[in-house]
Amino acid sequence: MQEDIDLALEAAEEGMQNSIVHFQRELIKIRSGKASPQMVADVKVEYYGMPTPLNQVAGIKTTDARTLVIQPFEKKMVPVVEQALYGANLGITPQSDGEVVRMVVPPLTEERRKQLVKQASGFAEDAKVSIRNARRDAIQDVKAAVKEGYPEDAGKRSEQTVQELTDKYSKQVDSIFAKKEEELMTV
Repeated sequence: MQEDIDLALEAAEEGMQNSIVHFQRELIKIRSGKASPQMVADVKVEYYGMPTPLNQVAGIKTTDARTLVIQPFEKKMVPVVEQALYGANLGITPQSDGEVVRMVVPPLTEERRKQLVKQASGFAEDAKVSIRNARRDAIQDVKAAVKEGYPEDAGKRSEQTVQELTDKYSKQVDSIFAKKEEELMTV
């Protein structure tokens, strides 16, 4: 029975870690007025009839804090890449000179910054809900084991361990969100 409790605790911690990873991925997509190759990470380009991630058909780099330069490996892909970026609806108009595609990230307005913080806050809350769901599942497993004869005091200790994990990962979410909020609100 101890093995079942250990498995429940491991599953809870893994679920909480996955919540943090997912939260961080979502925050990367929120642009903070600075150019970043992750901004176009999800863009797919039609390459020989197959939708292909942009980073597999072009080099992506930043030349300065606000300019993203995408250089396709094949010159004939420039218009295709430009069209894919335009269709990705990133809020930035790609500009091509026939060799490379440039995207200049406009500075964010105060209102837009507040909207992005609100969006990030929503992602943080989703992560916390996911963490609490993992806690709930683990505690249900512990309580079921206690009903089947697992010692009650050991069950309480296991529940305490689950709560400690929950607190730890919730604090991590708060910390990550605070950094992103500061990044977004910095002009």
